[in-house]
Amino acid sequence: MWETPLTFPWLINEHSLQGQCVLRVVMILQRWLLILAVEFIFPCISGRAMGQGRRCVFQAKPQNKKYRMAGNVSGSEQLCARTHCCVGYYQMVNGQPEVDLLACDIVEKSCPDATCAASPRFNNRLIKCVCNTDLCNSNITWKPKSEEPQRPYSYSVDIINITVAIIPIGIVLFLCCMLVAVKCLHHENTSPHDEPGTPLCSCHTAETSEIDSASVELKQIVSHGHYATVWQGNYQGSMVAVKVFSAGCKHEFTSEREVYELPLMKHAGIVRFLGAGRKADGGEWLIVLELAACGSLHSFLSKQTSSWMSSLRLCLSLSQGLAYLHSNLNRHGVHKPAVAHRDLSSSNVLVKADGTCALTDFGHSTILHSCPGHNKWQCYLGNMESPAQAGTLRYMSPEILEGSVNLSSGWCLMQGDVYALGLLLWEIWMRCSNLFEGGLIPDHQLPYEAELGASVTLEGLILHVSHMDRRPPIPKCWEDVPQGSALQELVMDCWDHDPDARLTAQCVVDRIFSLQ
Repeated sequence: MWETPLTFPWLINEHSLQGQCVLRVVMILQRWLLILAVEFIFPCISGRAMGQGRRCVFQAKPQNKKYRMAGNVSGSEQLCARTHCCVGYYQMVNGQPEVDLLACDIVEKSCPDATCAASPRFNNRLIKCVCNTDLCNSNITWKPKSEEPQRPYSYSVDIINITVAIIPIGIVLFLCCMLVAVKCLHHENTSPHDEPGTPLCSCHTAETSEIDSASVELKQIVSHGHYATVWQGNYQGSMVAVKVFSAGCKHEFTSEREVYELPLMKHAGIVRFLGAGRKADGGEWLIVLELAACGSLHSFLSKQTSSWMSSLRLCLSLSQGLAYLHSNLNRHGVHKPAVAHRDLSSSNVLVKADGTCALTDFGHSTILHSCPGHNKWQCYLGNMESPAQAGTLRYMSPEILEGSVNLSSGWCLMQGDVYALGLLLWEIWMRCSNLFEGGLIPDHQLPYEAELGASVTLEGLILHVSHMDRRPPIPKCWEDVPQGSALQELVMDCWDHDPDARLTAQCVVDRIFSLQ
């Protein structure tokens, strides 16, 4: 199958002694990978192909459409289409669990248990169980908390599972280490100019953004954040916004500055970065930004309504800014990596004097990949110290609320941004006067404020957004407007429960263009 060894454009000369050794190692590793593929991967594929898929007990309310779409329903059974896991939700009534939902899980997740073992949630008001055998969600293994024994631990089964998992992972990791070692050896013996077609590292073109903090004059406080206070100030004769971090928030300051300093970050949909520095006394850290005349999107929508064209302008510029942030660009040998914002909210979007939006506040952002071969711009996946649940609670996607987001997946993080973008589009259009002709335009409300109140909790949002699959209501009057159905479809395609079913930010831009 693999008679010809893998080749790599950066591999050293195969006729040299080093090259021959490396090629020999690669060929051996290929044989190992082939054996692993046959012994581990093929049985899994063939087992799925020969089987008919997981069968789960099905019992769901009409509003649980996502679970109904997770597989073909026949009576009280469901044949799973996208997962091998059955799920059950039970509500506690008078101290006893009563069925609320039984179905196939919506997306593939880890479900190591063969039986439906109870996992209490929300102070034991709701119980969830997930299992991996046919019809296993018909019965829940549950006992009152005082009687619940310790679950038995099977050493023999676990050690086999661990061994089966570690062997292929170890081989793959070893292969990766070998490839990196060869690449490093190559870089030590060759010049970057010996590799035609390779773009220059963006770090070589980055300019310093250090400013003299003494030239920054603070005037008045605009807003308070968790890590910083935003001031209106004066810098080089112009009115600016100055984000002031306390001395203890160096990590947050550095994370945000790093995103602003990325090459090719100048875009109309991203607030203009003017520089950063530290006060002369060695205390607070400063980031100086362009001043947005209309303040935050939250403040803008709270004070006024917008016409159809004004709302469209807000939505288009907002989507374009996010699409550019998500883009991975190489221009004239300069590289801008993709960035996931991870804290999109109407408080972290600014409205400029021309009625367009600009993204700001990159304290939780993750740089998804960067330029290799340099100390400053090493390949990494952003700020790995950031928790899965980073950002503003009510704008978090279902997978982020549940903590099931894969921090090593840039796609997953970006689709979390698109979910938040859908909520922001809804916020903007809920203040559009042309969508409520002849009716009263609602006051500005944050997502889920009408349903869950001004102060939301993690438990309440998981129950409402993830378990019940609820979203902000779409007004009936939108159906009377020619663009109403397209607007509804757009926001629903942004905040879909399944991250893979959501649009990309660039697709949102294209859809909004078509509305014009």
